[in-house]
Amino acid sequence: MRYSILDLAPVKTGGTVAEAFMQAVDVARHAEEWGYTRYWLAEHHNMPGIASAATAVLIGHVAGATRTIRVGSGGIMLPNHASLVIAEQFGTLATLYPGRIDLGVGRAPGTDMLTARALRRGMESEDEFPRQVAELLAFLAPAGEGQRLRAIPGEGSEVPVWLLGSSLFSAQLAAEMGLPFGFASHFAPALLHDALRVYREGFRPSLYLDAPYAAAGVPVVAAESDAEAERLATSPKLRFLSLLRGRGVFIPPPVDSMDGLWSDEERRVVESKMSVAIVGGPETVRQKLAEFAEATRVDEVIFTSDVYDHAARLRSFELAAGAARALLAVQ
Repeated sequence: MRYSILDLAPVKTGGTVAEAFMQAVDVARHAEEWGYTRYWLAEHHNMPGIASAATAVLIGHVAGATRTIRVGSGGIMLPNHASLVIAEQFGTLATLYPGRIDLGVGRAPGTDMLTARALRRGMESEDEFPRQVAELLAFLAPAGEGQRLRAIPGEGSEVPVWLLGSSLFSAQLAAEMGLPFGFASHFAPALLHDALRVYREGFRPSLYLDAPYAAAGVPVVAAESDAEAERLATSPKLRFLSLLRGRGVFIPPPVDSMDGLWSDEERRVVESKMSVAIVGGPETVRQKLAEFAEATRVDEVIFTSDVYDHAARLRSFELAAGAARALLAVQ
């Protein structure tokens, strides 16, 4: 089982976008040292607290500051863009950083509908997504004889394309197209097991994969003790709560207790969103990760960690890497 990181270049309360970019590079550099396979960034727009809107630009920045770790998108929201433009962007990245670029794509807007209309101008049906993916794959493949419309750079780069999602639709499409699949269980875990089943049962070997390859997002808050991890985990809980209330998603500082800060219904929703989260000290994290791996049989876990303090966030990723290595050692 491989282990990777999904980042949103989060801005903490009282922080700046410039600080978020510097910290993103720092996380990626440390992740490279700790044996992470890939570092991904996700496209979001019009969301105060998330700085990864210009995703391809930031991927290039991080790739240029690292040496070996794969860098990519988790994901690009393909309906927001022309497939040709994405092929050119990621073909450029793959040319600059050979063998290190991934292209995960999703069909959600990554924002509210007002912003989606501003991005897309014309709102295409989500039924267009399979056609867009096929078009993107064609642009990244070697150009055919007499092909008039080409992605330059891009053609022949064969950047690995992943399908990402939080629904059975994405799982089924990934299976039909023979592509690797990443499930967004870090914020929408309800359909995780159903999606993995649909993907594996329906998988068709392709030019891209001989067998299914599935990854799942896992929130992790790891610290020196269970008690400290639980305290740090109030930051992602407060962040989800802020999102529920239609406010910004800056990472807030942790609090000693959530009592009185949310209603019973809000608590239920937030805790359901974090139902696969791994929170605890080193031994607890190892145990919970082993249980998750056994229950899902995923090929890769993709950790997220919305910890407020940068040093504590790095430590969380370091401990998660240690837990993953320990699990690999006994497999």
